[in-house]
Amino acid sequence: MLILAWCYYSFSNFRETTSFMKLRILLIALFSTVFINAQAQKCNCCTEKHTEFDFWIGSWTVTNPDGTAAGKNVIDNIQGKCVLRENWTSAKRNYTGTSSNFYNSQAKQWEQIWIDNQGQSLHLKGNRSGNQMILTSDELKNKKGETYRNRVTWTHNEDGTVRQLWEILQNDKVTSIAFDGLYKKQD
Repeated sequence: MLILAWCYYSFSNFRETTSFMKLRILLIALFSTVFINAQAQKCNCCTEKHTEFDFWIGSWTVTNPDGTAAGKNVIDNIQGKCVLRENWTSAKRNYTGTSSNFYNSQAKQWEQIWIDNQGQSLHLKGNRSGNQMILTSDELKNKKGETYRNRVTWTHNEDGTVRQLWEILQNDKVTSIAFDGLYKKQD
């Protein structure tokens, strides 16, 4: 910035000839580009790993497997593109929730922290495999004292839709489906 100011001040005192005008414009363009590039390099989340879940960004209408409305979901990039924020509104029961999704560079994995208006929370971890983001919880215990895990898979379909499948696993076997939704971008 100081160089830009110096160039402007130095050349503004000269009689504006075509050569000086061209030189001033060239220097301003050159140093502006250098300054902008220097600012862009400060991005802490500009790696390929940090963009693996970007297919989920957007405003979505979500339907159940039978075609009925499941809800609406808005996923946007926040915190300097380091976090995907989810804002879910269910079609029924006045149920809402939000999650923060981020690539944990130290652990070399994606993480999601979900919190809803019913007081529930969920922490998922995992990575992308092909066209799927697969995140799993640590072992939890149900009301009967049995251990289980939550596994949520987001599949980026060729037509631009996203399928979110939430499975309950016991002994690494699927015992039930908690949610199966198809995301379609809102117009």
